[in-house]
Amino acid sequence: MKQRGFNLIELMIVVAIIGILATIAVPSYQSHIVTASREAAQTELMQMAAMQERIYLNSNAYTTSITGAYNGQSTGGMGWAANTKDGKYTFSCANCVANSFTIAATPVAGSTQASNGTLSINSTGQRLWTGGSKPTW
Repeated sequence: MKQRGFNLIELMIVVAIIGILATIAVPSYQSHIVTASREAAQTELMQMAAMQERIYLNSNAYTTSITGAYNGQSTGGMGWAANTKDGKYTFSCANCVANSFTIAATPVAGSTQASNGTLSINSTGQRLWTGGSKPTW
């Protein structure tokens, strides 16, 4: 009489194979998530810098406010949220004065980005990545 089904050894081999695949795939996936969030923050920083340049063209000065209502002038703001869309970075406008700006994206504590470093862009177009595993972006 022939038995059908799996025996315990076959089942344990399948479980072991799934475990090995998971130990390889999970860190790779987490690394991908960190990279994707950093690239999204970089994109938003570039958009904010472009908006600052439009404001400068309209009023010959940069705005000092990220979250203030956008009116196209330096007296208004950029109308941007204080955090990235995924909530993993916080934006700040350090050294934002009439003739220059530095916009930074700082990782939110407790998020997957926490040890990934701060991204910034300034009015000269210089892009920096400080505290991360690469010196620039």
